[in-house]
Parts: sequence; C-alpha cells; structure tokens
Amino acid sequence: MDWNAINLSLRLATLTTLILFLVGLPTACWLAVSRWRWKFLVEAVVALPLVLPPTVLGFYLLLAMGPRSPLGQFYESLTGQMLPFSFPGLLVASVLYSLPFTVQPFTAAFAGVDPKLIEASWCLGESRLATFFRIILPLSWPGVLTGMILSFAHTIGEFGVVLMVGGNLPGVTRTVSISIYDAIQSLDYSAAGQTSLLLLVLSFVVLAVTYTLQRNIWAIWPRRS
Repeated sequence: MDWNAINLSLRLATLTTLILFLVGLPTACWLAVSRWRWKFLVEAVVALPLVLPPTVLGFYLLLAMGPRSPLGQFYESLTGQMLPFSFPGLLVASVLYSLPFTVQPFTAAFAGVDPKLIEASWCLGESRLATFFRIILPLSWPGVLTGMILSFAHTIGEFGVVLMVGGNLPGVTRTVSISIYDAIQSLDYSAAGQTSLLLLVLSFVVLAVTYTLQRNIWAIWPRRS
C-alpha cells in the first residue's frame, strides 16, 4: 500500500473539508433564505461540478491557475512557484470540485429549520448572527455533519480533477486514486487491490453514516412541527 499517497489524500481531504465548512455555512445559509429572483443561477454554479466532467473542470482550472493567468502570476510572485502541479493548486481544485457535496446538504438542513423558531429568536432581541449559531446551526447539525462527511469522502476518491491539476508527483500531488491507477498500469494488482479495498470500506462507512443521519433527521422532524 502506498502510505505516502494515503497520507497526502487524508491531508488534502481534511483541509478541503475545513475550508468548505467555512465557505459552505454562509453560502448555504444565503441559499436557504434568499428570495432573489436570480438565485437559481448561483445554485446552478454550485451544482455544476456534479454534472461537469472532471477533465473539463480540470482543464478550466489549469487555465485559471496557469502562469499566464492573473491568479497564477499573483501566486508565483508571492511564492516563486507555479500553482498548478502543487499541493495548494490541488487544494483549490478539490474545494471547487467538492463544493456541492457540502453546500447542498447544508442548504437542505438550514431550510428545514422551523421559521417560527427563528422569528421567536428575533422577537427576543437576538441578532441574525446569534440566531444562526444558537438556533439554526444546532438544529441543522445532522445535515451539516452529512455535508462534511460527503466532502471528505469525495475528496479522498478524486481522480480526474486531481490528475489534470496536480499531475502525479510523489509526495506532492500523488493521491490514493492516482496510486491505484499507477499500480494497475504496472500490473501490481495486489497493491491496487489492497488500496481499493480500503476505499471501498471507507465509502461504505460514509454511506452508512450518511443514511443514519438522514434517518435521524426524519425521525425528529415530527417533533419540530
């Protein structure tokens, strides 16, 4: 088993999940309560990685982060290194690719909170920010946890975007999925089978936990109403 690739994938998935948690909370909260007539455009952009081929997304990210792009030139002026084929570039790609797996469960959870509880909090003098952290977020924790788990697992299994943006640099951008691909290419089916089994077990556990959380949501739903 390629433990270096496993460690890198775990680090990438952890950082991606933390960033998406911070970005996903305000985004999902806005999507859950906004009545802006063009909100569907934002929802479409957020959900785009679900239907867009990973290679297409990776291609446009390469253009956006390349040395000729403003972002690539800015990063290179700060660090002296290129953003593509680096761990930071891989992290940016992973955040964008896993965005809907975080935002959509968050949004569904926030939208399911009883509006009467929110209004009661406002009537008691609580600010919108205090209401969010004291009322909305505690009542939405199963959906928030689901989004974080799905984002973590989705990042672990990334292949197309990772290969396009990060390449295959051992210890830098070589993730588990790329390690499995290399093992199969070199006819090392034993190593590929062991790592694939690890991802299979992880995927099963993620789905089991996700369905358990969803079941708990529906179990407590009548009590809220």
